[in-house]
Amino acid sequence: MRALLIDDERLARAELRRLLAAHPDVEIVGEAVNAADGVQQINALKPDLIFLDVQMPGGSGFDMLEALEEAPEVIFTTAFDHYALQAFEVNALDYLQKPIQAARMASALQRCAARRLHIASAMPSAARKLFIKDGERCWFVAVQDIRLFESDGNYTRVYFDDQQPLMLRSLNQLEEKLDPQRFFRASRRHIVNLDFIEQAEPNDAGGLDLTLRDQLAVEVSRRRAPQFKALTML
Repeated sequence: MRALLIDDERLARAELRRLLAAHPDVEIVGEAVNAADGVQQINALKPDLIFLDVQMPGGSGFDMLEALEEAPEVIFTTAFDHYALQAFEVNALDYLQKPIQAARMASALQRCAARRLHIASAMPSAARKLFIKDGERCWFVAVQDIRLFESDGNYTRVYFDDQQPLMLRSLNQLEEKLDPQRFFRASRRHIVNLDFIEQAEPNDAGGLDLTLRDQLAVEVSRRRAPQFKALTML
């Protein structure tokens, strides 16, 4: 596993290196000292796993994750235990409280290895995740589990499970990163996951009315209807 250490404290990074030296299957590919540096290093190095401090100058670890196009696996490291609930709410691999114990580090790395093995045996798209932060709540979401993206001003509303949070990213930005064989741009306002469509019917405007599994209704514009039919072989 290729790991990146993100912590503003030099001694904390040195301690992580010491603990990880006992795990030869983990390669430390770099270090970052704040959120902005972390985003830059992740985009450049593409690590499998990051050890991420929560409180850093210039932005928290959660703020850093929100700025990423795609999130790697995350193990949070911090001196403050009140962040634990939020860390697990976003489906982080683990939460290590400083000073970190060797046994807890070993346990966290075992969880990481198990999750990577599961992903390797699944569809390639299962590995892709988005990090979404809406107010104080945060989520890691597998892209394949998102049924609908809906434009809402400068934000995009993301529909998955029973959640509908807003993320500060435009529909156009998201469309560039999505698999066009799975996600279809139905209109200026919507991108729909084809796997969640239950019904498609012509409408009076010359387009199509889609019904998703949870009874969400989405209209395909007249201009985009032929593309939808070709893609789904209707």
